[in-house]
Amino acid sequence: MTKRFRTWCLSGSAMLLAVGSAATHHTVIAAADDITGVVTSAGGAEAGVWVIAETSDFDASFRKIVVTDDEGRFLVPDLPAASYQVWVRGYGLVDSDKAAAEPGDDLGLQVTAAATPREAAQIYPANYWYSLLEVPPASDFPGTGPRGNGIGTAMKTQADWIDRLKDGCQLCHQLGNRATREMPMLNLETFDSTVDAWNYRLQAGGAGPAMAAEINRIGRPRAIKLYAEWTDRIRAGAVPPAPPRPEGVERNVVLSMWGWGHPQGMVHDNVSTDKRNPTLFSGGPIYGVGGAGLVVTDIQSRRSVRMDLPTRVERPRRSNSYQGSSTAVPSFYYGNESAGLVSRSAHNPMMDDKGRVWITQSVRPNDVPSWCLEGSDHPFAQYYPIQHRAESRQLSYYEPEDEKFVLIDTCYFTHHLQFADDENDTLWLSGSTEAIGWLNTRLYDETGDERSAQGWCPTVIDTNGDGVITKPWNEPTEAGSVEIDSTRDTRIGSLDKYQRAYGVIPHPDGSVWISRRFPVPGQLIRLDIGDDPPETCKSEVYEPPYDPAGDPSTWGYSPRGIDVDRNGLIWTALGGSGHFASFDRTKCSVLNGPTATGQHCTEGWTLYQTPGPRMKGVEGTANADYHYYNWVDQFDALGLGENVPIATGTTSDALLALMPQTGEWITMRVPYPLGFYSRGLDGRIDDANAGWKGRGVWASFNTGSTFHLEGGKGATSEIVQFQIRPHPLAE
Repeated sequence: MTKRFRTWCLSGSAMLLAVGSAATHHTVIAAADDITGVVTSAGGAEAGVWVIAETSDFDASFRKIVVTDDEGRFLVPDLPAASYQVWVRGYGLVDSDKAAAEPGDDLGLQVTAAATPREAAQIYPANYWYSLLEVPPASDFPGTGPRGNGIGTAMKTQADWIDRLKDGCQLCHQLGNRATREMPMLNLETFDSTVDAWNYRLQAGGAGPAMAAEINRIGRPRAIKLYAEWTDRIRAGAVPPAPPRPEGVERNVVLSMWGWGHPQGMVHDNVSTDKRNPTLFSGGPIYGVGGAGLVVTDIQSRRSVRMDLPTRVERPRRSNSYQGSSTAVPSFYYGNESAGLVSRSAHNPMMDDKGRVWITQSVRPNDVPSWCLEGSDHPFAQYYPIQHRAESRQLSYYEPEDEKFVLIDTCYFTHHLQFADDENDTLWLSGSTEAIGWLNTRLYDETGDERSAQGWCPTVIDTNGDGVITKPWNEPTEAGSVEIDSTRDTRIGSLDKYQRAYGVIPHPDGSVWISRRFPVPGQLIRLDIGDDPPETCKSEVYEPPYDPAGDPSTWGYSPRGIDVDRNGLIWTALGGSGHFASFDRTKCSVLNGPTATGQHCTEGWTLYQTPGPRMKGVEGTANADYHYYNWVDQFDALGLGENVPIATGTTSDALLALMPQTGEWITMRVPYPLGFYSRGLDGRIDDANAGWKGRGVWASFNTGSTFHLEGGKGATSEIVQFQIRPHPLAE
């Protein structure tokens, strides 16, 4: 059965940017595998609300979500045969009743306006609730410790405090979701005060020690007091400002979602294709890694499997993720029940052009092997022996065809990984506090020799300006500070785990870039290995604009994710200050020398304030959202154009696409289940000739606390495909 109805439409490439202001009617024919209809309330048609069609008929849970047009009309496209529950969620509304439907049905869905602002706010993204938190005023810094103002002594400025608040707490899960703002798993009435409840809350479960360490860094007394006041204000009826409903291109977003993972194990990141050629592995499985091991979801059959990762030396199983363990207070959700998972500290996957899934994970005990250290005959160890002798994550890959894992030891700690587009298929790895490492995968495939195939270089900048790096150089302290003798070059780095290299990306010019998050304002480091590494390795360092004595509104700080467009422009998400930033090295007049220590090329930076409300009391631009990572759509996998940068709105249930030419933000919200916490993303082009249906970006629910998701205990991660069609009713 086909159905016809009227809608708005444009043609050509302008369609993506002008939907909603179109002036011509168009007849759309819905296919037999679509569900269509209209959403209305007592006030009439409801525009910009989400229609959710979900089913449990398959091995993996499945749903699609679309947005209504100006007339309240919707079309959920390409649904596999199944029985669906269809319902509506929208800002200002109460969730509608669920209607049973099958593909081919046309529905009239009724919704009701929320009775109060508080009722309406229950479905707001976490960052809107988190914006009600009041941070210490700038005048209270530097911190004077627990016997002073309760702020940690390492917190020299308000920016330091905000940075650690975000990267210490929002690093693992959303702050501002119901589980954190109201703590429904506790009976708050049984505590003498909300301060006591928060102190108890932070001891619970496997992440308890990590939470305690982070809250102590910023100053436990003051932070706990502020969190308790936040909770008390919310319990007393405080509500955040209302977020806007989807507009324009945001109404063209189609979300397809499959359940995957384990209720007690996170999926940290996902991958679907080779970043260098996103047309590879069309229609193939999506892979995820993390505390749940390796998760593989076949989107065609809607089946998902999970497998533990192997290691060379068997190690004890961990109950959840890689955050540690605690017996102080059992989990409020699972008690002392073990998840039975093998974590292996699995962090990040990346695919090569052979279809192998490369993974940063632990493959051995922490002690670095002797061939990496002082006295080794390895050429890179002779130039720079590894000093940090306990590194807990190395490398592996999974071969889908043979269903086997290959484990590879590395001298350096690994975190993120990216393939260079070069003749050696060089795999670059971040993570070390002191060096940048790589694996020549072509050589490794030929020889199977993990030692000869890998190399690393310390990050040494040319502060004496002679064009080469020579020994001896200025060495940093363990905390990372360094006194510069201008007659010498200078190694930047430290043995402090908080200063590990985080993001990594090869550049079209043959260099590689990493991000280092701490201390504020953080750094981007460029490494050129030259013609004969390690002797020819040379680094440069660039910091976001930051002047503690200047105007906080001009500051940018805490680069985390890093990527590059095909023109060589670097993009980084500034998780602390709430910016998406680009850096153009060609604008720098100084690259090396005694002044080239970080703040020497502020003219190369462009800062874009990300959307969403700020926390109370913030001086400057820092908002309540958190941007765990970012990605550049180099090949137009999404449909917004080539080289469009996308940041994760990790606390705003969204991916945030920036149109650099206009500064316009496109917020691609995941409204259900609440708690979309994405760390990374990638894009795949399944069929370049199939229009919007052949393209998509993939991201996952990557929270370390899946039981905080809407649905609570038993909820799992989900993999989400984002697609953008020409208009809200395109089939």
